[in-house]
Amino acid sequence: MKKTKLLFGLGILTVIGIVLVAADHIDAPSTEGNTADIADFYGFESPSNADNTVFIVDLQTNVLPDLAYGTFDEDVLTEINIDTDNDLMEDLVIQALPRGDTMYFFGPVTPAMKGKSSEVLVDSPLGSVAISDANPITTTTEAGVSLFAGPRQDAFFFDFTQFNKVIGGEAPEGFLPEGEAVDTFDGANTMALVIEIPNSMLGETTSTNVLGLPVYKTWVTTNRKQ
Repeated sequence: MKKTKLLFGLGILTVIGIVLVAADHIDAPSTEGNTADIADFYGFESPSNADNTVFIVDLQTNVLPDLAYGTFDEDVLTEINIDTDNDLMEDLVIQALPRGDTMYFFGPVTPAMKGKSSEVLVDSPLGSVAISDANPITTTTEAGVSLFAGPRQDAFFFDFTQFNKVIGGEAPEGFLPEGEAVDTFDGANTMALVIEIPNSMLGETTSTNVLGLPVYKTWVTTNRKQ
């Protein structure tokens, strides 16, 4: 199969251990409204298996209540980048690329290219899963990797109306307390990629977080086909 060269799109950096989140809804006009736009990136120990890590990438973020989402963009490759030697360069990558009604995953392996360009690692298949609609579909590979791709409710809680009042100087009381704040994203969806993977496939952790827990240094990029 031909390898496809892709041009770097954008990224979010976060360190993974306990749940640590980088939220970045609606990045740039060129990504708004499509799955090149990264909303949130979550990483945490699997609640059912302490030897596994769960990665969740939420994409497409022009979120409004009752907004109808389309499909994953077939010209966009999503990469989870993992630094294994503390130089803040990707040493392993996990890729996700849609084709039709299926999401294909590759890796985790050393990327053929680093930095602003990527190639689809077709020689390192990780597994695939049918893209879900209203009914969630998951699959688990023989290697113990569980996969999901499809719409999920946006987990990000944010009172956007009050935020605008605060930064506009119209709310001297500041942000509203729990019970009064309104979740602007309630009822809205993102297009989510979920991977639960054995830590043995990710190598040794390379750092510790503020709680002293061992963590992986990892970030997400989206890459658009040239």
